[in-house]
Order: sequence, then C-alpha cells, then structure tokens
Amino acid sequence: MVQSTLMNTAATALAVAMLLCSTQAGAQPAARAAHAHETPAPTPRLADGKVDLGGHGIWNQPWITDFGKQVVGPDTTIPFLPWTKAMFEYNKSNQVAYDPQGFCLPPGGPRMFGTPYPSQFIQQADRIVVIFEGGAHVWREIHMDGRPLPKREDLNPTYFGFSVGHWERDTLVVETTGFNEKTWLNFNGTMHTDELTTVERISRPNRDTLHYEATITDPGAYSRPWTVAWDIPWLEGAELAEYICQENNQFLLELKDDFGNPFFKDVPTTSP
Repeated sequence: MVQSTLMNTAATALAVAMLLCSTQAGAQPAARAAHAHETPAPTPRLADGKVDLGGHGIWNQPWITDFGKQVVGPDTTIPFLPWTKAMFEYNKSNQVAYDPQGFCLPPGGPRMFGTPYPSQFIQQADRIVVIFEGGAHVWREIHMDGRPLPKREDLNPTYFGFSVGHWERDTLVVETTGFNEKTWLNFNGTMHTDELTTVERISRPNRDTLHYEATITDPGAYSRPWTVAWDIPWLEGAELAEYICQENNQFLLELKDDFGNPFFKDVPTTSP
C-alpha cells in the first residue's frame, strides 16, 4: 500500500525556525569546544552491568536533513522505487513545503533521532522509554520483556510503530513494525509506506557519544534494505525543556498550495 496521505500534511519551513529555538542545541558548540581536548568519560553502566543510556543530562540530537548523506554499507545510494523518487523530486521542487513535521506531527521512525531537539532514555527491567522534547512532546516505548515482534497486519498503525528490543553485548537492538504513513523518513522528502520495518542498533562507546544506526526495509518504497548511521553528543547536566510546537505556528497561516492559494482558509462561522 502506497502512502495514502501524501498531500494532507505540510511544511517544515516553520520547523527550521523552531529547531533553532532549542536552548540545548544552542549550547552544543560551546560545550563541545570546551571539552574538545579531554578524554571522554567511560561508558556508564547500571548495577547489572548493562550500558546506561541515560544519566544526568540529555542527548543533543543533530539535524540530519538528508539521509542520502548518512547511508553506510557497500552501496551508499538510496534505492528509491520510481514513485518515491518522483515524490522526492517533487518535495525538493517546493522546498519540502508539505513536510508533516511542519504540522507539528511526530517525527516517527529513525527521524526522531535526526531531529535537533533533545531526548532522554529511561531504562526499566521490562522496557525502555525514549522521551523526545520536540514536536508534539512525544515518547517511544521499547519492550524489553522478550516478547516477539508482532505481525504488521495485527497492529494498529502508529507514528512510531511497535518496538521490541534486546541487548547484543553493549548494543541495544530494536526491531519496529506497524508504522502509519503520516510521516517522512527525513526532512528532505524521503517517504515511506506502511510496509516499513526498521532495525536500530544503539550503542554508547563512551559517556559523551551515542552511536545510532538504522536499517530501513520497505518493499513498498525501496528496492532493497538500506542503512543510515550517525553519532549523537551528550550534554552532561542539561535537562529537557517544555516546548509546544502547536503554539503560534505562523507558517501554517501563510502556507500556500502549488497554485498560490492559501492552504488553509478562514471560513466565517455563523450562528445557528
């Protein structure tokens, strides 16, 4: 099934401005420069010896605008199918005006870790919860109780899908299925279908670095699986802040369609 809601989502030009408002993101260059010549602190661990993905701080995620530049493996090209390539070119032609995140919808999938608002991991024995500051103030639950990954057909599709995880030595491996079609894979218009599944590998080689890797499989949109990867810096002592994307979203008020008409119209209401 191809994406059924291609044209009912909008505009990340606003998101660009919103992303610059994150105080944690603004602090990143100074914090990294101050510690550039220091040896990173060792990987923190929990009492049972597992890697601690949390701590007193936040993961200050980078802005990954083009997954095509993050592809790893023997073939570093995105294996578009004709329709996803056409939609990619269309989205580029209108400066990604209809990006779902411009509507303050959740980022979904791997894009969560490539959108520059901070996140935190909360680890429990049976689950890991990832809290994301940006967008719609969302969270993601990763089941760690050994349950199998359900069949996609048995799930109600959601923005982040259904995730199960396990540890392979010091790497958290997360399998996810059950995505809806209301998100893009990343900012520049790389799309997906509800056949999307992901396998993420998350590791913490030292206190100050989270290595993120995601293998994307979507036969409805791509001819083969492909993998992206990047590092995310840690800001010790920083905290998540309240951020409401829906508040004063001026871009949506000014957004125009491909014919120059207002995307949204004010329709006067009349009393019954």
